[in-house]
Amino acid sequence: MTTSNKLTIKKVFNYFIQALTGKENEFVSGSIRKAIFMLSIPMILEMMMESIFAIVDIAYVSQVSVNAVATIGLTESVITLIYAVAIGLSMAATALVARRIGEKDIDGAKAAAVQAILLGVVVSIIVGICGFLFAKDILALMGAEPELIAEGYGYTQLLIGGNVTILLLFLINAIFRGAGNASVAMWTLVLSNGLNIILDPIFIFGWGPIPEYGVTGAAIATNIGRGTAVIFQLFVLFFGWSAIQIKIKDIIVNIKVMLNLVKVSIGGIAQFLIGTSSWVFLMRMMAEFGSEVLAGYTIAIRIMLFTLMPSWGMSNAAATLVGQNLGAKQPDRAEISVWKTGKYNAYFMGVVSIIYFFFSHNIVGWFNDNPIVIENGGLCLQIIAIGYVFYAYGMVVTQAFNGAGDTGTPTKINLVAFWMFQLPLAYLTAITFKLGAMGVFIAITAAEVLLAIISIIWFRKGNWKKVQL
Repeated sequence: MTTSNKLTIKKVFNYFIQALTGKENEFVSGSIRKAIFMLSIPMILEMMMESIFAIVDIAYVSQVSVNAVATIGLTESVITLIYAVAIGLSMAATALVARRIGEKDIDGAKAAAVQAILLGVVVSIIVGICGFLFAKDILALMGAEPELIAEGYGYTQLLIGGNVTILLLFLINAIFRGAGNASVAMWTLVLSNGLNIILDPIFIFGWGPIPEYGVTGAAIATNIGRGTAVIFQLFVLFFGWSAIQIKIKDIIVNIKVMLNLVKVSIGGIAQFLIGTSSWVFLMRMMAEFGSEVLAGYTIAIRIMLFTLMPSWGMSNAAATLVGQNLGAKQPDRAEISVWKTGKYNAYFMGVVSIIYFFFSHNIVGWFNDNPIVIENGGLCLQIIAIGYVFYAYGMVVTQAFNGAGDTGTPTKINLVAFWMFQLPLAYLTAITFKLGAMGVFIAITAAEVLLAIISIIWFRKGNWKKVQL
């Protein structure tokens, strides 16, 4: 190895350590490539931890029953729909905090963070009460069979009832990312998902004085793990090393900031509602083909999270870079950051698509040995992986819009791609043409490709550079 190569490796390693420790949170000057690296590394690791937990969780639950796996699929499709408000708030929080940080307005960043948290708590209380009281009805509405409801309603009840832990975890991490403190968000998920992975088998299968809770135990472990992480987040916000330090005196209702936050989040809420509601309808359509097919689809989606989450990490880096650079009055630097991030994301997703295309059935087989589950899960991975390179750019550009505070544009794109294109195509191919689950998989891939193409065309127009926050 040459001296030059040794120096390059040492330099990259030093950057890696800096990214993990979060010593740098200002990204409006210097190398764009370095800025992408410094933000992406902790965000990728953060999302990797989330996807690792998703896979470990489904691996444990798969040992309980097919109904247990299907319960998770149905519950998560509903809870994701409910979290539309939380995700919308997260988009707004990241955009506003990043813009204020770019403007060197720390007090403004703190005000946005506090109002986002207050709104999130109110939403979670309302959702939690409804989810705890009507868990059985929710599963029945999703088309679950009576046996599945009897076995799995406890999971639905506890996961939605305790949603405050999940909601605040993602919302506060969005604040950290907007401030450029991606490493704090990463360590938060290391704590949360590390605890989840340890507690999952204990509560699912029982250990010592702890009884066997089955699939309900997975919800108990999730609430404990994520609840602990939220306490850690709050400690960092009040006493830690975040760029934003909140004091007791800052916890007040600021109508002006809250209204601005709500205004920006409305587009994010609608954007996410459109995307997740289409997922709910697809899940409901998949339920028509039986629990084994539904379980295969659920496992495939969990496996996909393992690669989509890191890709989302790079996309979130683009959002922070866009927000901070627009705040610093550098729109051209913001745009260059997006294209470079998209290129790196495409390289990564391209490699993953090849792996999924050739080894999908083997990978699904690690989690379940039911032939029907393996066949449908493997087919899902193969078809969806065909569009992975398109997803790479689509995710980055969409998050760039959100980072600029232009949440309305992705909403319109989602409306066209998911409601006007994906759902009709899924019904037509799966039901009318009788392709079954394959028709749904084809519709998912086609819609994501269409979304990426429209997003890129709209992004090039540059209207996102003019958004005022």
